[in-house]
Amino acid sequence: MTSGARDGAVEVFEEHRRILLGLAYRLLGSMWDAEDVVQEAYLRWTNIDREQVREPRSFLVTVVTRLALDQLRSARASRESYTGPWLPEPVDARAFGPLDTAELRDTLSYATLHMMERLSPPERAVFVLREAFDLPYDEIAEILGSPSATCRQWHHRAVGRLADGRGRFTPATGDHTELLKRFLGAAQNGDVTALAELLAEDAIAYNDGGGKVRAALRPVVGRAKVLAFVAGLMSRYPLEEARLTEANGEPAIWTVIGGQRQLVTFGIRDGRIHEIFSILNPDKLSSIAPANTA
Repeated sequence: MTSGARDGAVEVFEEHRRILLGLAYRLLGSMWDAEDVVQEAYLRWTNIDREQVREPRSFLVTVVTRLALDQLRSARASRESYTGPWLPEPVDARAFGPLDTAELRDTLSYATLHMMERLSPPERAVFVLREAFDLPYDEIAEILGSPSATCRQWHHRAVGRLADGRGRFTPATGDHTELLKRFLGAAQNGDVTALAELLAEDAIAYNDGGGKVRAALRPVVGRAKVLAFVAGLMSRYPLEEARLTEANGEPAIWTVIGGQRQLVTFGIRDGRIHEIFSILNPDKLSSIAPANTA
């Protein structure tokens, strides 16, 4: 390959890199794995006869999707044996470019990524390709090597499986931020009554320490138990830092409690907190480092 040809290949790939990274991340829930997939796609792109490629974006989306599916299938076993609840790796949404559609924002939201773990790999792929990137079923079928009718069924099944966990509306950023401010203030003040008003009756708290730091090994289920868990945490350990930040395109809380850094994100539906996701595993905080917080 000549120097000019390689430069041209690199330029084309870089034009699509952020889109490809966003696709891989939505499929895998891990920035580390997504970056590995995109790098492998880059190597394949620079080593093929590109004169045979009619549409670079379609080709690259196909390569990344297939690589990510292979990675996802192999990752499922390790996630099942993970110490405590496995949660997606939070990210700075700016890595993926503008979130200029509701679908791009929704499929990147932390709560949605967590729910997508209940989907099979093909269901997840169809859901992301259809919802986030608005690809037609015929194109999705070609990417996955499955009939279009089957892809429609996978999408229908995925939407059905996610329906129970997705709210009837997504709060505006200002409303989301205000709710988190109230939660943080109530937690800092030990105001159990105020906390109770913010939590749904079926609220769940997930804590991901990955076996590397101390964290609850099972989800804390139900408003009363979540309240007791939060109150106990705040009474036992000093709160050294707490500030609003942003993760996955939504407001979040960055805290240091008893020397332990963690990022806390929330699933909000109908104006109440239904899920609390606390990411303590230090390996999962590198993409959302304090330098990115505000």
